[in-house]
Amino acid sequence: MEAGQISFKDMCARFDVTPRTLRYYEYIELLRPRRDGRSRFYGPREVARMILILRGRRFGFTLEEIRQWLQIYEHQGTEAQMQIWVEGADRQLEVLARQRAELDATIADLRALRDSVASGQIKRSRIG
Repeated sequence: MEAGQISFKDMCARFDVTPRTLRYYEYIELLRPRRDGRSRFYGPREVARMILILRGRRFGFTLEEIRQWLQIYEHQGTEAQMQIWVEGADRQLEVLARQRAELDATIADLRALRDSVASGQIKRSRIG
């Protein structure tokens, strides 16, 4: 193993992902580890890509969106990649805002129904 590289097992542990997940990310070409026989080794580039993948997933981006975004860097460079990311982030912020509004409305409805039932205003058989 070369300096600055980590093993498959260590990559899974470092990012708290399953081996299946890591293999899938390789299969869809999000990651390209160095291979030595059956062993895989991940360098700083792959570690940085994994951080971006997990961050993108946390923000709600699809794996295909993340894959395309990473490819833009390879083919068009950082400036194009950042422009596409900002556009995607704007779209995702709108999606998250709508989801938050829907969730807030659901919480308010549930709280009102719970309070009505708890105070005896609605009999338990009429909840549905």
